[in-house]
Amino acid sequence: MRGGWIAAALAASVAAVPALADPLDDAVRRDLPSLMTIYRDLHTHPELSFQEVRSAGVLAAEARKAGFEVTEKIGRTGVVAVLRNGPGPVVLLRADMDALPVAEATGLPFASQARGKLPNGDETPVMHACGHDTHMTTWIATARRMAAMKDRWSGTLVMIAQPAEEIGAGARAMLADGLYTRFPKPDVAIAFHDSPSLPAGTIGYGEGYTMASVDSVDIVVKGKGGHGAYPHLAKDPIVIAARIVGALQTLVSRETDPQDSAVVTVGSFHGGTKHNIIPDDARLQLTVRSFTPEVRQRLLDGIARVARGEAIAAGIPDDRLPTVTISQDDRINAEFNTQPLSDTIAAAFTERFGADRVTRIRPQMGGEDFSEYWLADQKGVQSFLFWVGGVPADKWQAAGGDVTKLPSLHSPLWAPDAERVIETATVAMTTAALRMMPRSWLRRKDLP
Repeated sequence: MRGGWIAAALAASVAAVPALADPLDDAVRRDLPSLMTIYRDLHTHPELSFQEVRSAGVLAAEARKAGFEVTEKIGRTGVVAVLRNGPGPVVLLRADMDALPVAEATGLPFASQARGKLPNGDETPVMHACGHDTHMTTWIATARRMAAMKDRWSGTLVMIAQPAEEIGAGARAMLADGLYTRFPKPDVAIAFHDSPSLPAGTIGYGEGYTMASVDSVDIVVKGKGGHGAYPHLAKDPIVIAARIVGALQTLVSRETDPQDSAVVTVGSFHGGTKHNIIPDDARLQLTVRSFTPEVRQRLLDGIARVARGEAIAAGIPDDRLPTVTISQDDRINAEFNTQPLSDTIAAAFTERFGADRVTRIRPQMGGEDFSEYWLADQKGVQSFLFWVGGVPADKWQAAGGDVTKLPSLHSPLWAPDAERVIETATVAMTTAALRMMPRSWLRRKDLP
């Protein structure tokens, strides 16, 4: 019956025109002063992955005020808020909560001065450099709107506040903690992300693969240490590692179809302690991005082959060949926007905002663990993630729309036009949820 439910919801949405009336816009605008107070508080008090205790508490309290059934500590620090409103589909809306180990340099009067501890115990400054504070505030605003508009929809709304998106572990943690068994299982999962590449208040979306898979790879290159003045008596791991770095680029330029997307970046190269000492080993850290499982596996296999081959070419014996480790903790699967959901919500956005504010964008090589909610049940759950532009109008105009001149996500300078992001995203998330749970469910005769 689940497959019939989603098909019926999509069919019903076609007749759900005209789009939402202007009172939604008015209600969100009236709520903005309260929302901006919450936003500034969340921005000032960022928390690292799996440490989002205060943030989760703020969201849980707001959901309870709105009339949701709230459960905390799902997937360690996650929140699940459920609002049941008659028969119909189950729609899941997600916001992520964690911040980054970045020292803020925005100059905002409410800039973060917070500090946190990394898993290794080191202290670090913390900042919402990815805009998750706008996501959380939108989550609260959408919960308020949906609760106030229960006469406009029928079904079950599941709103989740997810931890640890930045390390790719939060979605899996919530699923492992029973998200799909302890709570209503969704027919549809929807989320948004603020964008540093779109002017504030615009919406970007894609279909199919929209964000890349992410793999973190560690390579330890083993050599034979010695004196820098007598390199012939050693096996220099730094030279071997440098050869590996160069050869890895051919995995994309010569072994991947030019029409497929792939990235192999060596982000860290460490070896040695002193000018005149050849070390015993050198270490490389890589990030690997792709979309399809086939390209992903070819890249990972190729990395291991290149590392081994360069070491053999340098005369390294079999018992000293490089070790290649693929991290299992922070692997992220590619984000996929399913059909017909993508077309349905994109059409609803165009009706609501107008074609000049809704644009289709190219897939991004960044990662997002929102993909896990679809992958957990590809036959039963449809998925859609979209972007809301955050670049302030004056900065967009000054840059002439050239995103290379603008701060990116994870930059200490990223300061979105938060009011515009929150207003647009709230209207968009509410529009999407209402489109998927039309009131016409109450008139259907074939409901169980």
